[in-house]
Amino acid sequence: MEDEQQRNDGPLQFSRRAVIKQALAGAAITAFPFVWTPARAASKRIVVRDDGGVYSRAYAALLYKPFTEKTGIEVIGVQANADPTAQVRSMVETGSYTWDMAKLSQPAVLMLTTGGKVYLEKHGLESDPVIAKISKQYMSPYGVGSDVYSTVLAYRIDAFKGRKAPSSWADFWNVKDFPGRRALRKSPFDTLEEALMADGVPTPKVYPCDFDRAFKSLDKVSKHVDVWWTTGAQVEQMLNSSEIDMVSTWVSRAQSAIAHGAPYRIVWNQNISSFDNWTILKGTPNLDACREFIRFASDPKIQAALVDWFPAGPTQPEAYAMLKPELARNCPGYPENMKNALQIDPAFWQANQDKAMERFNDWVLK
Repeated sequence: MEDEQQRNDGPLQFSRRAVIKQALAGAAITAFPFVWTPARAASKRIVVRDDGGVYSRAYAALLYKPFTEKTGIEVIGVQANADPTAQVRSMVETGSYTWDMAKLSQPAVLMLTTGGKVYLEKHGLESDPVIAKISKQYMSPYGVGSDVYSTVLAYRIDAFKGRKAPSSWADFWNVKDFPGRRALRKSPFDTLEEALMADGVPTPKVYPCDFDRAFKSLDKVSKHVDVWWTTGAQVEQMLNSSEIDMVSTWVSRAQSAIAHGAPYRIVWNQNISSFDNWTILKGTPNLDACREFIRFASDPKIQAALVDWFPAGPTQPEAYAMLKPELARNCPGYPENMKNALQIDPAFWQANQDKAMERFNDWVLK
């Protein structure tokens, strides 16, 4: 899966990494109690792979420095390639740990914990009183959900002035009643799910994806798609220039364009949602310190404060009550936004991504 990042210079810029990645490994949560005691890892240092850019600055201000002040454990944040599974494997196999922890997507967690050797530690924090409050859909034995992100439909407000605006993928596909310039992602990921929902498949039944039905649905709209986009930067440029009337987009790009004056509105109905995780590398000598850090980072107050820097969706339900209403409503993961969201199935895509990509590429060439 592509992992695209958006960079900003500080808080309240309404933009974040929002490429949809797949969600929730199929394994059941296994209890492994952990008793948190700051004295365990006092004076130690941990290195955390994060997303860079505004994320690194936000984490330095709200996580790394305060955590060090509270526990005496120094935290070093480092940026790396998106979902660096090869690097994690190399560190664990050689026992040479450049990092102790990594912020990873759920598909990356699945890749590192299935199919043989396991490269991540079970965090064992399910019974911790702070972690236990996180929504169960954002938890797995090897990852603690850090933030939520989405792919959405966005439309140009002035293009639909005086007439009904699109509110679903079926509307996006309905070129007769909703004319206008359209843009879709040139990838099977997200696009096939959108095609199925447009064809009437309810969100709980999208997986396993019926490829035949999805491509038949795409056949109905393909000649009306004016732009097949490949990067988030391309989407944001189109939004800022008001080049398109409707687009399937990572929500960060729509939020960023809207914050800069682009006349668009986000449709949260049928958004496609997933999340990132705090994870611990298997065999790190600083296991206890990493667990302490995850507990600290999962505090609802800290998750709420991070939204001032980038409008990710907190995984702690209590965090939403601490946000200004306009910020809360703009977050992936906000309860109202999640009512009819599709949670991406990472196990399905792990098993079918090669098949889907090959078929999609053949379809594009027809």
